[in-house]
Amino acid sequence: MVHPTDPSFAYGWALQRNPRTFAGADATGRTVLVTVDGRQPDQLGLSVPEEAQVARALGMRDAINLDGGGSTAMSIGGRLVTHPSDASGERPVGDAIVIR
Repeated sequence: MVHPTDPSFAYGWALQRNPRTFAGADATGRTVLVTVDGRQPDQLGLSVPEEAQVARALGMRDAINLDGGGSTAMSIGGRLVTHPSDASGERPVGDAIVIR
């Protein structure tokens, strides 16, 4: 995550707390999906190291960071259950994980 021409990149992307979405598998092979709100006074988000700690605490053996920031959202049964971090509300995105 080092960009020699932009030393602030690592801070802004990895070390600063942001809304995050990540997925992983636990020891039994179950898929775990996590969405964390952020950029609000009562919803701070996570840094990437904190995200790894949460993944471990949830028993994930393998995990991957997905999109984050204003693209982070979770909907259950067609109802948004997270709080968009963008002032304008939900951000349109071109990808999703759908479970039926």
